[in-house]
Parts: sequence; C-alpha cells; structure tokens
Amino acid sequence: MRGQLMEFPSRGVSLYVKTMGTGYPLLLMHGGLGVDHSTLSALVNCRDAFRLIFYDHRCNGRSRGAGIESLTWENLVTDAEALRERLGISKWAVLGHSFGGMIAQEYALRFPKSISHLILMDTGADASLVQMNAAKVLKERGFSRAQVDSARRLFNGEIVPAELPLIMLKLGKAYYHDPNLIMQIRALWNALRIRSRPDACIYGFQQLLKGWSIMNRLAEIHIPVLLIAGRSDFQFPPAHQITMASAYPNARYESIEDASHNPLIEKPGQTMELIRQFVK
Repeated sequence: MRGQLMEFPSRGVSLYVKTMGTGYPLLLMHGGLGVDHSTLSALVNCRDAFRLIFYDHRCNGRSRGAGIESLTWENLVTDAEALRERLGISKWAVLGHSFGGMIAQEYALRFPKSISHLILMDTGADASLVQMNAAKVLKERGFSRAQVDSARRLFNGEIVPAELPLIMLKLGKAYYHDPNLIMQIRALWNALRIRSRPDACIYGFQQLLKGWSIMNRLAEIHIPVLLIAGRSDFQFPPAHQITMASAYPNARYESIEDASHNPLIEKPGQTMELIRQFVK
C-alpha cells in the first residue's frame, strides 16, 4: 500500500501516518486494539474519490513513543484532531472500524465542528457487547469450548502477550461469514502484514474499554452517520446497529449480507460503494 509517509508528533508519541489519493479528505481509524492501519488497506481503491489518511493509533502498529498508560480516550481523539490541524484540513469525513469506530464516536462528541460525515463499520457504542456477549454468541454458534473461552479471555484482557497469535488463529473463522480456503488464505496474508502490539490489546480491554458506553450520548452527534455492519458479526450484531441508528438524529444502517466482522474484505465492492455514495 503505497502513499506519502510521515511521522507526526502528538502528546509524547510519534504517529505513523500515510496519505494517498485526491478528493474529499477521509480519515481512517483502524480497529483491533494493538494492530495497525493495514487492516483497512482495501480502501486504497477509493483513492480516486478521496484523500485517504491512514494512521496507527498511539501504542498501536508503527506509532511509537509514550507508554501504554497514555492509551486514553482523551489522547486518542486529541491525536486525531492535532493531525487534522497539521494537514490543514478544515473538515473531514471520518471512518472507524470496530475499536476505531469507538474512537470515531468519541472524536465526534469532543470535536463536532471538525467532522462532516461519520462512517461506523462493525462497531458499537457499548463495550459490554464484546466483553460480555461475544463469547456467548460463539457458543450459540457451535464453536468449541476452547474457542469460546479464548474469546472471553481475549476481550477482557485476561491473556498474556505470547498467547495472542495462537488465540487469533483459533478465532479466525469467527470473523468471516464464509471462512472458505481462499478467505482464510487472504486473512492469513493480511495478518502477516500487520504490526501487532499485544500490550495495547491487553491494556485496552483491561482498562480503556472496561465499562465504556456512550449509548446515552449518541443524540448529541448531529452530523450524518452511516452504520455499516456484516449481518453475521458476532461482536456487534444487527440488533445493536438498529438501536444505535435510532439513537442518532441523522443516521442510517446498512446491513451487509453474507459478511461478518470484516465486510470490507468479504464484500469490498458493496461496502466501498456505500462509502462513496454517502460522502458524495
């Protein structure tokens, strides 16, 4: 994924930033605590319509500097706002996937004048969905006891760093609606490119997400909101997407059939067309 690279200083860290394309600016907030911007690499195909701004959150991926205790909501959203100012952008659209969608919502609450459109992909407004319910959903879907226990421990930060790669292999099929061989090979290839930070994953679930919910504040976000989610997502199911969409003053929800937590990988054409039309 080629583009212009820069390292941007913000509150004691150096953020890894990559920009490409021309058009309306679109900030991309990656998900998966402890991974990096390459999880959204499929969006490079939108560079003809947008100025894409990829970056790694502090303590994630290739961003470096301050210790793990600096992983706070205030720092995460202030990093994004400082980047907007550095790039000389008056307003931009913001897309957040999974954990990135949580940051995006916090950002919209704290810096409402900086965002024109908010795109939330397979995310939620209440962390208990992941920490308390995701393992139960996997059990109901017939996953093994070991897989269910791995999910419970992962999403509550009850693992040690060395366990993370093996746990992600165990849970890999849960992230896709149809985990066929081609999809598994593609997922493995993507995983090999990611710069993983297990310490951020563990700390994030232990500290940052524990008890986090903004469900009672969604009505404060008045900009246009597009919610996109795979219908089979085990972390953020359709019922929660519908509840979120009804809580926002100006939102719509698009369910992606035959997709789970990664519609951008399973249904890239449909997902990207929704994004293009929404921002246009």
